[in-house]
Amino acid sequence: MLTIKNINTYYGQVHALKNVSLHLQEGEIVTLIGANGAGKTTLLNTISGIVPPKSGQILFSGAPIHELPPHSIVERGISQVPEGRQVFKPLSVEDNLELGAYLRYRKRGGKKETKETMAMVFDLFPILLDRRKQLAGTLSGGEQQMLAIGRALMAKPKIMLLDEPSMGLAPLVVQEIFRVIENLAGEQKTTVLLVEQNARVALKTAARGYVLETGKVILEGEAADLMENKDVQRAYLGRDKKEIWER
Repeated sequence: MLTIKNINTYYGQVHALKNVSLHLQEGEIVTLIGANGAGKTTLLNTISGIVPPKSGQILFSGAPIHELPPHSIVERGISQVPEGRQVFKPLSVEDNLELGAYLRYRKRGGKKETKETMAMVFDLFPILLDRRKQLAGTLSGGEQQMLAIGRALMAKPKIMLLDEPSMGLAPLVVQEIFRVIENLAGEQKTTVLLVEQNARVALKTAARGYVLETGKVILEGEAADLMENKDVQRAYLGRDKKEIWER
């Protein structure tokens, strides 16, 4: 469904992504793990068109998208949930969700589709229905993360790019967020590319994974195999990380 071939992305003179290649099949969850600064967020931003690659190809359902602007990529079916939520804090929950459907809302029949999609989002996150008139900036961190995911879903994406959805959240909230992520892939057949600081829960959730280090893919494979890999265990699945998650 998504194929990335030898992508090279730069920030000025800094070579952030170096010949990165990966692929996603329809309906699967794939995770990217790596240390801070490895290039995970840059890869998501490159797919989204926010930071265009200098060379390489990104193919979505066989068609190149690496030269398209971000709004065109969203229209084709790829939505990103950014790190840190980045909701529109002075606006209500409902207004935030409607903004997520902006490109569809303008089209014929878009108003009806927007209402139907919003109802689906409220089914996934009932707390947002209770908070629909509340300002987004007054929500808790977990509620803002739910809103950010819901806003991305309003575009009815075929692929969802999730950047650090568990960051700063309590374990019970993280479990709820990942329950929804699994639901998206399992029941709604939404393909998910997941960047997650908690490598253990990411690999438990995903079917496959890629390990990024200083802008390069150094390892890839089935999630279960990566969980058993000694280098991955040493770098990302230490005992302290396990104990923090289990608490």
